[in-house]
Order: sequence, then C-alpha cells, then structure tokens
Amino acid sequence: MAVSRAVLVLLALCVLPALVSAKILGKPFHVQGRVYCDTCRCGFETSATIYIAGATVGIKCMNRNSMSLAYSVEGVTDQTGTYNILVEDDHEDQICESVLVSSPISDCKSADPGRSRANVVLTRFNGVVKTKRFANNMGFFKDQALPECTELLKQYLNYDQPE
Repeated sequence: MAVSRAVLVLLALCVLPALVSAKILGKPFHVQGRVYCDTCRCGFETSATIYIAGATVGIKCMNRNSMSLAYSVEGVTDQTGTYNILVEDDHEDQICESVLVSSPISDCKSADPGRSRANVVLTRFNGVVKTKRFANNMGFFKDQALPECTELLKQYLNYDQPE
C-alpha cells in the first residue's frame, strides 16, 4: 500500500507536469508587428506615415554568452504593413529581436537606425501564457521628406503650446 501511494505521488509530481509542459512547449510563438515608411524623416510615425506591404522582416535570436546566431526566420508584411511570423521552440536564454531586412519601395529603403529592430521575448518561462508576441513598429526613411511634412511637424511642435 505504501509503495503504490509512493508511485502515485511520483506520478503526480513528475510525469503529469512533464506531459503538460510537453504540450505547452510544442506550441509555436506568433510574432506580430508593423513596418512603415517615415515619409517625413522625423524618426517616428506621423499622420503622413504609410505602412509597407511586401517588406521583409527577420526574427533573429542570439546566444546570450557568445552573441552567435542561434535561430533565424523571415516573413513578409501583408497589405496593411503587418507581419505575422511563426517562431518554433522556446528561446529562453537567447536575445531575440525583430529586424528590418528590406523594403520593396524604391525611395524608402534606408532603415531608421533607431527603429530598425525591436526586442521580442520568446520564452514561456516568464509568466506570459499567450503565444502571441507583439514587437514595436519598425521603419524605413523616405529618401526625401514629403512637402507637406513642414506644416505637419509644425502642428506637432505647437501641440503643447498655447496660441
């Protein structure tokens, strides 16, 4: 009787959690974000910003100690400039980022250095239950700012100013 009780306790403490974690660990992550063309070249999104369909985005995970590439996958944005990239496995001890790869717009191909990558946490061991992860929007600079940007930026500057 004592042996069978010990086996049941062992089963409850070891085998069942292993089965549950195997089911959880098998689910891939979905990384979502948007890619835009900064038509005013100001380093942030404005009302003149356009979102880029067909832009290529990569998810790169680096080994935390050696900073060598441990995982890489790419995806393409849809007509709204949104990407949804499936990422297999848990990347608990890796530094993962969403990175701009390329833009299909000929005069908007230069990545904004401050908005060309976004950190993404791709582990299940941080208390987040959902598999969908959201990355900050990333952008490319238009070669020449649009003419209407001067007036648009004046509106942003005057937003907090009394008239």
